[in-house]
Amino acid sequence: MSSPPLKVLIVGASVAGPTAAYWFAKAGAHVTIIERFPSLRTAGQGIDIRTAGVSVMRKMPGMEAAVRAKNTQIEGISFMRENVNARPYGVIRATGNPDQQSLVSEYEIFRGDLAKILYDLTKENENIKYVFGEQVTSISTQEDQKEAAEETPVTVEFANGYPTAEFDLVVACDGATSRTRALGLGCGVRDYVFPINCWAAFFSIDQDLVQGSKVGQAFSAPGGRFVALGSDKATLMGIHPRGDQNALLPYREAMKKGEGALKGYIAQHYKGAGWKTDDIMKGMMTSEDFYSNEIVQVKPSTLYKGRFVLVGDAGYAPGPTGGGTTLAIAGAYVLAGEIAKHKGDLAAGLEGYEKTMRPLIVEFQKIPPGVPGIMAPQTKWGIWLRNHIFAFIVWSRVLDVAQKFFAGAFASSENYPLPDYKWDA
Repeated sequence: MSSPPLKVLIVGASVAGPTAAYWFAKAGAHVTIIERFPSLRTAGQGIDIRTAGVSVMRKMPGMEAAVRAKNTQIEGISFMRENVNARPYGVIRATGNPDQQSLVSEYEIFRGDLAKILYDLTKENENIKYVFGEQVTSISTQEDQKEAAEETPVTVEFANGYPTAEFDLVVACDGATSRTRALGLGCGVRDYVFPINCWAAFFSIDQDLVQGSKVGQAFSAPGGRFVALGSDKATLMGIHPRGDQNALLPYREAMKKGEGALKGYIAQHYKGAGWKTDDIMKGMMTSEDFYSNEIVQVKPSTLYKGRFVLVGDAGYAPGPTGGGTTLAIAGAYVLAGEIAKHKGDLAAGLEGYEKTMRPLIVEFQKIPPGVPGIMAPQTKWGIWLRNHIFAFIVWSRVLDVAQKFFAGAFASSENYPLPDYKWDA
């Protein structure tokens, strides 16, 4: 007699959540995805898919083509001088080969577009149900009930009317500041969160400040202020000295007060930065898709507890290394795959997930020396020195050689192999 389908609750409908739902459904599970926002969130930064993430994407029919169709079309990044009419210090360009990516990814896409692609790939699946405008208020683990994990489903209560229900597994995919992590692990919201003293903001602007160019522009101003600009999108970063424990307190206070206060804080922070920042600030103040977050690393001692498990930024946000999307996609695939592999033994599946993901997590959480500070040195002298070193590297073509030499680290999954799993459905 076959066992009943696994009932899985996934919290968060961004990248990790729908990816996990896709693979759980292939394993024959019945999946419910809840999202605390009333609809799919379409705002967010430009992200890229690399290494193991590319490998998983290519296992999902239609996903690669959909990502290509929504590619940001950025062909490179110019590092600009303060004089808007001056030549840039140098340009990093994409290779044009998705299997030999450079620092500029061939699979760069806005987070909201990627979330929509994954939602469209899963919304019609009869084994997947989306519930918007809902969040978890309590999770009773097997420790609470003092019974074995394999015999005790998880009882979950919700905030906004969705009926209390039992699930075989609860998967937190709700970001680095996951509230579900706190409930599932019995910890504080900021436990296991390690600040990098850096924040970022992303938004659309009406004015084309790069004059139609497909090469984006980047600019640094003293005080750790960094700007990346495309034809209709802007990214701002506030990078503070790592040793200053109070540096982000004003940002966090502004975030608590809402979008208006946060925009006001950022506008004040960028006052007098020069270059095109005055026009960018005007665009930010009227932008309707503004999104901002603190950049952190998440390092819990374990990825699961009983029948509760973490995937993506909720369990292993990598911070400024740029690997968050890749880890989220790979982690979602591995979790569903390991549970399918150990069918009937959930504890073994969760243990397999942790063992398989740990080396990848460790690798992607390694912050290179000088990152993120090299993006925006604190002083004019530091910026001048960084820019002239970069100009020499570009002029000497050392960067081209290095990017070709390390191409496998940017694109190939050979250095980060993932298991092939068998699926029931």
